[in-house]
Amino acid sequence: MKTLFTFILALASTAIFAQAYTGQGDTKFQVGANIQAEGTGITVTYDAGVGENISFGISSIYLLGVTNFPKESLGHEEAKFLDRFDLRARFNANLSNVLNIDENFDLYPGLNLGLKNFGGHLGARYFFTEGFGVYSELQIPIAFYKNK
Repeated sequence: MKTLFTFILALASTAIFAQAYTGQGDTKFQVGANIQAEGTGITVTYDAGVGENISFGISSIYLLGVTNFPKESLGHEEAKFLDRFDLRARFNANLSNVLNIDENFDLYPGLNLGLKNFGGHLGARYFFTEGFGVYSELQIPIAFYKNK
């Protein structure tokens, strides 16, 4: 049942309420499923265009299910709110117009700095209409902050 719920959430949450990146003044809001090796949850991002190919934003992740929780190193039995939550500042380089890709497609590598780590991401958005599309984003941590 949990797997079915996660699958439905992933499909339902790939909608984006905007069109492909158009430059300065453009904004993007997206909600999606966060699937990791030791937990699944919800991710929310908001990006604002500050230049033709540059956007800054904020993202948040909240893990609903946590497996393999490191009880000994953190000193408590189950994941608390701050163990499940992360808030990040983001920078994106929106490359679709540079690479002359379809105007409905947005390819964006970027960096993020969060409460738990510093990392990079590579994302892609495709819009079927002006108000509906899908996205996928791969995130990789570069450096972790110590818990103690």
